[in-house]
Amino acid sequence: MTHDDGLPNDPEGIRLMIHALVDGELDAAAALAVERRIAADPRLAAEHARIVALQGAVSRLPRPDVSDAFRARIAAIGMAGTERQASVEAEPQRGTPPTLPGLIAGAGGGQRRGAGTRPSQARPSQRTRRFGSFDWRAMAASIMISAVLASGATQWMIQSGVDDGFAAAVASGHRRSLLAASPIDIVSSDRHTVKPWLDARIGVSPPAPDLVQDGYALIGGRVEVISGRPVPALVYRHREHLITLVAEPQQGGKTTQPDDLSSGGFSMVHWSDGAFSYWAISDMERPELDDFVARFRKAAV
Repeated sequence: MTHDDGLPNDPEGIRLMIHALVDGELDAAAALAVERRIAADPRLAAEHARIVALQGAVSRLPRPDVSDAFRARIAAIGMAGTERQASVEAEPQRGTPPTLPGLIAGAGGGQRRGAGTRPSQARPSQRTRRFGSFDWRAMAASIMISAVLASGATQWMIQSGVDDGFAAAVASGHRRSLLAASPIDIVSSDRHTVKPWLDARIGVSPPAPDLVQDGYALIGGRVEVISGRPVPALVYRHREHLITLVAEPQQGGKTTQPDDLSSGGFSMVHWSDGAFSYWAISDMERPELDDFVARFRKAAV
């Protein structure tokens, strides 16, 4: 579909505009046009929510505590690299005579060579200058972000004390969805579309109540693979937050009350209704996720 609102019509172009919207780089008119596109297209709404959720998750990562000794080592490495590169560039190339002012080539009145030529100077290369001004704080922050994201599942298992690792797998799946091109496999706000799609692929589909009037809009679903088994996952959106709801089928299961498993910067709640064991995770504050869980449980009865 093409639009005459002045925005790009290709997927990559409108995706870049959504990034610009989230970063606050658009003027009022362009921002309004992008917001209208998002409101009219569930796929764009999901992408917008994914970007906002990822940005929020990264902003909540702990800042690295860097010691003075570490700062000194990084500074020493930078200085050593700069000096080494400068000495290499200052050394004349093998087989090339040095160029000096007034150098007389040959004997007995040979021609003066190099008159007016400035002495060779060692100039640090562009790469050296970049290294010399290297911001080790950015490097440390990058390492910290990568480590936190990569070790999310392990951290969840240690802090939550979950023996079977199911909560850790749910947390990893939610994180992957925030980093993926799209957090959902089937884009639809209609439960009569999402449930048949899940049932056709894995033979099971959980309740998917319409909670849009309560502020929680169903935007689609996906299939997660946990412990080698495919399980259904519903995705809801609450303002700028995404909620992943994984539903593990139970055989003769018992009903349990919501249990808090929040950790690692995410809120997580687990409960069972006898037919499914549910795991809801989001970067929302815990009271907001509790509200979603209460409304979902009431509507799913």
